Parts: sequence; structure tokens; C-alpha cells
Amino acid sequence: MSRSWAETKDELTLLLGPLLIAPDAAEAAAEAGRRLDAMDPPLRHRYVHVFVQVLPLENEARARALARCLVRTGVSCLTVSVGIALLARLGEPRDTPDLKTLSLLRALVRPVIRALDVLDRPAAALLALRNQEVSPELAPLVQALTAHDEAAVRDRLIALPGDVAPDVARRVAEAARMTELLSAVVPERGTPALRAVPEGRAPGLRVGPEGGAPGLRAVPEGGAPSDPRAAELLAQAARLLFRMTSVRDYVAEILSYPDAVPAYEALARGAGLLAPTLDHYGLLLSAVQELRTGSGALHGWGPGRREAVLAQLTAVLNRPEWRAVPEDRDSEVPSVRWRAGWARRARAQALRDPRVPTERLRVEVFERDPVDRGTIEVRILVDGRPLVPELFGRGPADAPEDLLDRGLLRAGAEPREVRLAEAYCTEGCCGALYVTIRRDGDEVVWADWRCPPPPGLPFDPPVVRELPELRFDAGAYDAEIARAEGDTGWAWPARRAARLIAAGVRARPDLLTRWGLRLGWSGTDFRNPDETLLSLMYDTEDGSPGQFLWRMPDDGTPPEDRAAAVLHRLATVDPRTV
Repeated sequence: MSRSWAETKDELTLLLGPLLIAPDAAEAAAEAGRRLDAMDPPLRHRYVHVFVQVLPLENEARARALARCLVRTGVSCLTVSVGIALLARLGEPRDTPDLKTLSLLRALVRPVIRALDVLDRPAAALLALRNQEVSPELAPLVQALTAHDEAAVRDRLIALPGDVAPDVARRVAEAARMTELLSAVVPERGTPALRAVPEGRAPGLRVGPEGGAPGLRAVPEGGAPSDPRAAELLAQAARLLFRMTSVRDYVAEILSYPDAVPAYEALARGAGLLAPTLDHYGLLLSAVQELRTGSGALHGWGPGRREAVLAQLTAVLNRPEWRAVPEDRDSEVPSVRWRAGWARRARAQALRDPRVPTERLRVEVFERDPVDRGTIEVRILVDGRPLVPELFGRGPADAPEDLLDRGLLRAGAEPREVRLAEAYCTEGCCGALYVTIRRDGDEVVWADWRCPPPPGLPFDPPVVRELPELRFDAGAYDAEIARAEGDTGWAWPARRAARLIAAGVRARPDLLTRWGLRLGWSGTDFRNPDETLLSLMYDTEDGSPGQFLWRMPDDGTPPEDRAAAVLHRLATVDPRTV
């Protein structure tokens, strides 16, 4: 027998409610242990925090006293976990030593980390790093952090590989107190901090967006930095921030990084200290992308702070020596050629003047830096805030081939449910985000949101907050969707060929049905963006679905010619013979 979310919450409220206000904490803790251990069916301790965080607390002082007794005298993981979860809500710095002691029990490490995240974030981060499989590259940093050797911490941080996992990147930044290290080399005031200088006020480099209003340029106050490794530290900070924005862990780690705002501000102040290389260009451009349209924009920035960071980063990237960086079109190294091509495509969109007023609705296609290639997604911004990470956050938005090429975001005469995003692991595992789009007079309405919960949980998930009904002026909405559908600047030749092939098949479905086939998807190879891939589906003899991939290397011909050749082949030859 299993309980629903509501049933478990109600049972724990009845069980613990009177004990949370009991005057004698020791007696209440003993009784809580007996009641918790007697639950039938038993509650697994790993889920306790989900329920404890919503328990009503009438007397916080008494609840805190009970929590301390539970963590000190509890004799089961469930009982102690309840105490730890209460300390995550009510704990004080004096509770940190007890929590660190409990972390010696492996079963309690995760609950302790959650509590320390509230009370002592660097300690929580170090504990998290210690309790995972530490790579040889990460081990020296963990050792330096454990020894509280500040000089070694900075050196080991700089030496860390740039491709650590997103969650490791966040924990490293927290444990190493990265923002404090950055403040030491690019303080807000004094050498070698960067100050914003209006273009034209001082001789030097072009800084404004092309054809736009005068911009700002970042220059060191007082000359060269006193710390020769400042640029190395800044570059490593940029890499860690970039890794945190990956959605391969479903929820972008940048949303859980409490120091994201000061970290981005320090990076912007120090950006001018970096050498204009392709790696640094990609890192700064990625920061601009995330602060414009990604999860980084969701932090509590306050008035003008995000815009100031964007202005500083944009000023550096618009300098002539920086603008020349991604112009290498003929590199024999594929990774360099792909990254330079991405930078050229992305910069026109990303480096728009940050002072331009925000539109009510903005739809932009996002391509991640291929050094950490991700899916191409349609980023939807409402009043400047990215919609999918704010409302869903388990994966990227769907691809432009789905949302834009098929016209799914258009507001037609009849309401239409549209899937905006899918969990990175697939919808069948962790869900998806749906909305119904309809016209209502001179407005377009997004309403009736649906977010199917992940299957297989031991209890029903809590009811999520009501998702908002969004209304847009119909004329402005139609214009923005048409603009986004017509924007092809983000697509490289192989991807354009794939889109043209898919459009041709949608216009003439008989091209596939004559061969007993249907289109799965059309795109480019994840590892080789120059190769167009066509996924064709069919039914096997036993009725199960089959699939084969048609690979089309880049032969140098225009995408239109490649697409026409493929469509002609489909009209004349069974593609299974190709």
C-alpha cells in the first residue's frame, strides 16, 4: 500500500504537529521517534525533507529545540532526517558542527548537505565534492579546500579542467568562494577594477553596437592588473559559469548558484583583461546569451544591474580586435571551424544594444557554444524573462524545426495545445510542458498549462503553483512569430538543408508513404554538425517501429541543391536501398 502526497503530508502533520509545540523538547523527540518508526507503511527517509518543508510551524523556537534533540538523540535515519530537515528551515550557525558530524554517516550525507546549503554553503559544497567520485583533476582542489590553504585553492581552481560536470562546477565555485577570489583581482573600486567609459570620452577602440548608439568600453583603472594570474582566474570563472548553464542535468545549475549575480558582475568588470582568443570570445558571448535569454536572467538582479553587465560584456566583444576573432572560416581543425561559425551566427543576435526596451514577447533560436554542444532550442521570453526555465526547468525548449517550421506557435481560429519543452531525458521519464494557444478577439491567449508529472514516484508530487494565463496583442504576436519563423540566420548549411528536406516531405507526404515510411526527424549529427541526418521510421514485420538514418555529408553544394537532390531521390528510389 502506498500513500499519496496529500495523505503523507496530512499524516505527518497529525503525527508531528503537537510535538512541534511541546515545551519539553527531549520528551517530544522521544515520542516523535516512536511515532515515526511505527508508520505503516514506513516513510523512506530520503523523501522526508519534501514534507517537512511544508509542515506548519506555530512556534519556531520550540520546533528548533525539537530538531536539535532529534539530530542528537535520534536512533533511526528517519527520525534524525526529520530533525535535519527542520534545521534546514530553522537552523542557526551553531548547528553546523552537529550537522557535519552526522555527515559521517553515509545515509545522512544528502540530508546534511541540504541543511548546510542554508547554513553554510561553502561547507555544503565541500561535503558534496568529497562524497562523490572525485576525478584525479579535482582531487588536488578538494585537498586544498580541506586544508583551508587559500593560495593553493586559487592555483588548483585555475588548473581545473574546463569540462567538469554542471553540478561539480557549481559546487567548486561555492566551495572555493569564487566570488571572493574574483573580488580580490577585480574589486568594485580601485586597481585593477574596470570602469565603464562612454565611447568618445577617451581615445581608443570602437565600443558601441554596429550602427547603434554609443556604447561603453571597459578599461582597467590605474593600468595593468597587479595580479598576473587575474586573467586566468577570470577565464576559469567564465568556464564554470558556462558549465552551470548546461541543461544536461535537467535543471540548470546556475539557478542554484546563489552568487551568480556578483560572479557575472566580476566577470564583466574584468572582461577587458582577457586576451582576445576564440575560447575567451566563446565564454563571454555565452555569458551574454544566458543573461539575455537563458536561466541566468532569472536571478534577482535588481534595477539596471543585468543591463550594466550586458553593456560591459558587449563593449568588450565589440572591440575591433575581438570582432576579428571568429573570422577564421578555413581552419583545418573542425572544432575550431564549428566554434568560429557559431560565434559569427550568434553574435548578431546576442550583441544587440541591451538598452533597447524589452518586447512583451520575444522568440529567439538559441544555439549553444559547440565546445559543449546542446540541442538547438526556441527560447521564449515574456517581458524579458525566459519562460521555459521559469515554469518547467527540466530541460530545454523544443527545437525550431518543431515549434517554428511547423507553425505550432501560430494562433489559429481553433485552440491548439502545443508542447513547448520536454525533459532532457524524454517526456516519458520526467515530463514535458504544454500550453493551449487561442485567439480571443484582438488578443492571443496562452492558458490551460499542462505539466505531466514524472511517473514512478513513491508518492504523488505536490500541487504546483497555478501557471499564469498570458495575453498578447494579436497584431504584435503575429508579427513576432512571423519574424521568428523567417529568421534563418541561426542555421548553418547542413541544418538549412535538413529544414528544407523536412519542409519538402511535409508538403508532399507521398514521398515517404509510397515506401511505407514516415519522417522521424531531420537535423544534423550531434558530433559532426556538417552532416545532415534524416530519420525515417517504418513498421517491422512484428509491428514494432523501426528506424534508419540517412546520412548526408557536406559536399560543398548549396543547401537548396542538396535538399532538392534528396527529395528527388525520395520520389524515385526507396531510400532503404541508399
